[in-house]
Amino acid sequence: MTRDPRYDILFEPVRIGPHVARNRFFQVPHCNGMGYRDASALAAMRGMKAEGGWAVVCTEMVEIHHTSDVSPYVELRLWSDQDIPMLARIAEKIHAHSSLAGIELCHSGYTASNLWTREAPIAASPMPTASSMYDPVTARGMDRQDIRNLRRAHRKAALRSKEAGFDLVYVYAGHGLGIFQQ
Repeated sequence: MTRDPRYDILFEPVRIGPHVARNRFFQVPHCNGMGYRDASALAAMRGMKAEGGWAVVCTEMVEIHHTSDVSPYVELRLWSDQDIPMLARIAEKIHAHSSLAGIELCHSGYTASNLWTREAPIAASPMPTASSMYDPVTARGMDRQDIRNLRRAHRKAALRSKEAGFDLVYVYAGHGLGIFQQ
């Protein structure tokens, strides 16, 4: 069976910054409930996607700081250097099949009730947290120091991502769940 030549471009390499993806197939971030609790399974799943031909394979959203805890949901975390080996395993499985590894950094702002960490949630302005559990928690409005701390946390997470072996690092600002969209 021959491929329709209209789709040939999908199979051509594309430059993304200093990297080259071998084709135009990009597995966007998606959460699956494995997160930090089942990182080996998550690494195997992402590796399987790379083996299947995706040129870029991304993680799910990755919490960058303990003030972005979305418990009881289980997402990946990059709160400290201790989280680097777990994420490096994911990047390694993706790279094993010549794919680029992408990571999605997230601070969930008022959608993180911080039930596990018990930290006061932060948001652009004071407001009740938004969760499907209807937690009676209110996010504290950010001040200038909070904004500096958030920028610092994102920078640290980006550097940790690079250390873990990720090729593409981007910031989550969609679905109303990321603090930058809020």
